[in-house]
Amino acid sequence: MPETEIDTLIRLFSRLPGFGRRSARRAVLYLIKKKETQLIPLAGAIQNVIDHVQTCPICGNLDSQAPCRICRDERRDENLICVVQDVADLWAIERSAAFRGRYHVLGGLLSAIEGTGPEELRLPVLEQRLHQSGVTELILALPATVDGQTTGHYITERFKELPVKISSLAQGIPIGGELDYLDDGTIQTALKSRR
Repeated sequence: MPETEIDTLIRLFSRLPGFGRRSARRAVLYLIKKKETQLIPLAGAIQNVIDHVQTCPICGNLDSQAPCRICRDERRDENLICVVQDVADLWAIERSAAFRGRYHVLGGLLSAIEGTGPEELRLPVLEQRLHQSGVTELILALPATVDGQTTGHYITERFKELPVKISSLAQGIPIGGELDYLDDGTIQTALKSRR
């Protein structure tokens, strides 16, 4: 029997983080019941994201303009770059309002298990930024996981000859923790206490 439109939507929803088959079915049923007030605006918003959101060529953030609003903001400290794994981590730090520098999204972490090497990360763009600007400090805001520590060590070794201070977030972020799941106070304290 061929898949119906509803089955397709349930299958696609079930692929989203935090959704299983049951929760996807409940969400789809809710959207269909509220077609005019929920489903149609959601479809429009998704199409709007498809049409307008792009990756910032400088930092890797997502925005409707390139460069993104953070890279265009002249009030931010150009001398500080906070290196994060992905956009969710950038958003978590922004939510804390504790950092007023610039960002660099790696797009992943080094991982032998997943086969992710340095060439899959946005390291050449970071190196170019370090050579072209007056960056004085790189803050490594990477997860406190084995892959996060490996990536941090690799970045430190790769850029150790440059006149740039390399710091990491302070202790207090739990081992295995990810920035997107931390509260704002923890992120603020970790940024202020960086080493």
